[in-house]
Amino acid sequence: MMDEHDEEVEVPQYFVCPISLQIMKDPVTAATGITYDRCSIERWLKAAEAVCPVTKQPLPNDQLTPNHTLRRLIQAWCVANGAQRIPTPKPVLCRAHLSKILRGVTVTHLQSPSSSLDQLLSLVSTGKEQDLKLMADCGVAQAMVGFIIKCYNQRDAMFVDQAFRILTPIWILSSSKDDIMVACNSVDIDLFFDAIAWVLLGNDVQRRSLAVNLLREMVKLAPSTSTSALFERLKPDFFKGLAAVLVVVDDVDSNGNGNINSNAKAAIRVLVEVCKHGRNKYKIIEANTIFHLIELEFGLGLAQPEKNKRISELVFCLLAQLCSCADGRAQLVAHSGAIAVLSKRMLRVSAMVDDRAIHILGLLCKYSATYEVLHEMLKVGAVSKMCMVLQTDCGKYLKDKIREMLRMHSYVWNNSPCIQLYLLTRYPMLQF
Repeated sequence: MMDEHDEEVEVPQYFVCPISLQIMKDPVTAATGITYDRCSIERWLKAAEAVCPVTKQPLPNDQLTPNHTLRRLIQAWCVANGAQRIPTPKPVLCRAHLSKILRGVTVTHLQSPSSSLDQLLSLVSTGKEQDLKLMADCGVAQAMVGFIIKCYNQRDAMFVDQAFRILTPIWILSSSKDDIMVACNSVDIDLFFDAIAWVLLGNDVQRRSLAVNLLREMVKLAPSTSTSALFERLKPDFFKGLAAVLVVVDDVDSNGNGNINSNAKAAIRVLVEVCKHGRNKYKIIEANTIFHLIELEFGLGLAQPEKNKRISELVFCLLAQLCSCADGRAQLVAHSGAIAVLSKRMLRVSAMVDDRAIHILGLLCKYSATYEVLHEMLKVGAVSKMCMVLQTDCGKYLKDKIREMLRMHSYVWNNSPCIQLYLLTRYPMLQF
């Protein structure tokens, strides 16, 4: 810090941090009356007991007061002795400052919240963990939920984007997400999900992305939390909004490889989770989601399989859940390309996709085995693919399921000479 010709200049002892033994850049005084450099004392409190290093007395982490007078004396001394001047540190975020900012977004009317939102967004964008945790403790998440509901009630989406950008990182970092949900109930959390549905059904792609990414984080909560009951109360418009996200696909790139929009992937993750609660399965089906999922898989046919492997696995997992009921199977077979998609993706993506595809075909064979469905399975090559799966190193349960389907409907599939010959030459042990 000092120039070589100034090395013999004696530094006043009270300018030196008792921990680092260096000149303090941001002196703060603890509750015990001892002054430390902020960086050193905060590191000490994280690594050791919350006690004063000098007096060994208990030292609360949030009682560090900036010593502005000492900082100015150190800066003046550095200038007078030819040393590099210590820059003035940025103010440390505190509860009082946050409360003042939040008053700007909790007023009754949406008069001018932009200044307060900009300040909160600036704090979030710095990515400081301690600031985000303090914001979570001070109720910023609850304030943003209330603000989004206010925007929804007034049908004014001007500042919704900023609110989502503030809320999501605080939610991700918070160690008490369930407590946030409980606290949010005071502002009617059901209205918050209505507001999200309003955003998802809108035309702003960026706003949709922000909303669905927040939802993805919210459904990561354990099923035992208060969100379980909440997810059972979701309304049809919510699922219509998520279904609308599935139709958004990025353009094909210069190499002819299609890229499925990441928003669709996040939306499927949400649907897979909320499908387990209440009657959501039927609400998802009523939103025509199965049709959109099949169309999405058709889009994946243009893309690199290894790049979109995970999204295909999510699609097939969701389809398997939806096809467990009659309405889901009816909607699946109503799509002229659904069985073809199941056949095409087998043995091309992953073992999980193979498993779920065969599970879905098994449900069709057992509960929806009309002549048209069985003939379609034969026509598009689903039966041949199942026979090919028998040759792979898959689980015994999967092979047993395929053999059961082949035996069950041999009266239809054996009418095809090529399939009959294939089965007899490859699997003479199969008796139909």
